[in-house]
Amino acid sequence: MALARTRSVALLGVEGYGIDVEAHIGRGKSGLTLVGLPDAALREARDRIRAAVVNSGEYWPDNHITVSLSPASLPKRGSGFDLSIAVAILAASGVIPADEVRETAFLAELSLDGRTRPIHGVLPMVLAEAVRGRRSFVVARANAEEARLVSGAEVVAVGSLAELVSRLRNGTAAPEPAPEPAAAAADDREDAEGRPDLADVLGQPVARRAVEIAAAGGHNLFLLGPPGTGKSLLAERLPTIMPRLDTDEAIEVTAIHSVAGALPCGGPLITRPPFCAPHHTATRTAIIGGGSGVLRPGAVSLAHRGVLFLDEAPEFARGVLDCLRQPLESGEVVVARAAATARFPARFLLVMAANPCPCGQSGAKCVCPSAARRRYLGRLSGPLLDRIDLKVELQPVSRAELLADRAFAESSATVAARVAQARERAAHRLKDTPWSCNAAVPGAELRRRFPPPPEALRVLGEAMDRGLLSARGADRVLRLAWTVADLGGRDAPTPDDVGHAFALWTGAVR
Repeated sequence: MALARTRSVALLGVEGYGIDVEAHIGRGKSGLTLVGLPDAALREARDRIRAAVVNSGEYWPDNHITVSLSPASLPKRGSGFDLSIAVAILAASGVIPADEVRETAFLAELSLDGRTRPIHGVLPMVLAEAVRGRRSFVVARANAEEARLVSGAEVVAVGSLAELVSRLRNGTAAPEPAPEPAAAAADDREDAEGRPDLADVLGQPVARRAVEIAAAGGHNLFLLGPPGTGKSLLAERLPTIMPRLDTDEAIEVTAIHSVAGALPCGGPLITRPPFCAPHHTATRTAIIGGGSGVLRPGAVSLAHRGVLFLDEAPEFARGVLDCLRQPLESGEVVVARAAATARFPARFLLVMAANPCPCGQSGAKCVCPSAARRRYLGRLSGPLLDRIDLKVELQPVSRAELLADRAFAESSATVAARVAQARERAAHRLKDTPWSCNAAVPGAELRRRFPPPPEALRVLGEAMDRGLLSARGADRVLRLAWTVADLGGRDAPTPDDVGHAFALWTGAVR
């Protein structure tokens, strides 16, 4: 009888949990038994691992093998345990030294011929084990660059089980020298190839200014207008004027995309705010996340630290739109299932676009009855619109307006510099708080720590007395006023800043 132990990691949402993989070879009928709450994909690993070991030229024990995955109460899903189970069995049978693999985490799927295949979620897996003090990891070659994003991780990349066994036998399991990071090169290539530019959107100066304010303060935005007025163009260019992600934010965003299997080619680290634009036929699960089997992040989490764009927003199901209300407030999604509960980060900037009516026209060209127009925009509930800070109505643009606006349309780089300065002012003001941008500050803290001058609040007081503004709406107008002041380089909002913010919140700015 023999016993060996290795390590692996189970994912629950975007959080990794260390798993002890123990293999015991004892008397009894030849076979492999997996215990420890494995799912169907993991149970299928028995035949896959046996074929991989045999086709790698190694001996498969003619005894009963018991593999335990502990803690047994945690669900284990997917094929990422293949390599750790195979190594544990080979160590238990004496093929490789058991002491060499005891403290190493093995993260890869095996093919029938013994080659290693990449898996989703390697970055959060390595992060979770690194936090617990583990430093040695073995992954498939396609996952190596992603795993090496974790500082201090000693990563060995292997192409097959046979290669790994040879390294362990010869005592050459030390980590390979890490190549130079490719993330910066990927961003440089993207810049060289050209990115969308805010200067491309002509004839809509008010909307461009609203996009700038949204980027500077992290405010949600609603664009209303007929087709062809530039709603989608503005939304797509919003990430180009937002600040780049810092190191911690980039790792956090990359981990979410790793779990979803959506990392970009040419460099795994995501350094720019992501942009996610789901189709209006998307389900609640696609937007929020979850699933009947493996819990996956939805569009709100893929847009974390970036922009979630809902084009043709009234065409989305009413329930799908209303399920956005909770993550807009809390910045996370909690998916509860019978077997487990997972949390996904979801702090995003929401941009919604809509036509003024079902036919998409406006004014005299519209052929929709008034009841149809009311029903169409009525799909956007009041509580959802109450969480939108900026509301802008776009009008069709004439040829003369397009030509005249060329001299005033600023590039994304120019606007991004102003946005960065405004964010720096807000970060300096909020340096002793848990928040970094105006849109994230709770209303109570906003009123207590950063009260505007009394004369600046008269506009809000009059609007609340007339029933035009709710308490939550007043907080959002105040946040918006602080962003307008930050963009203007002022230490506090003026009455004009609050009045402009109120007009943007109500959609009265044309």
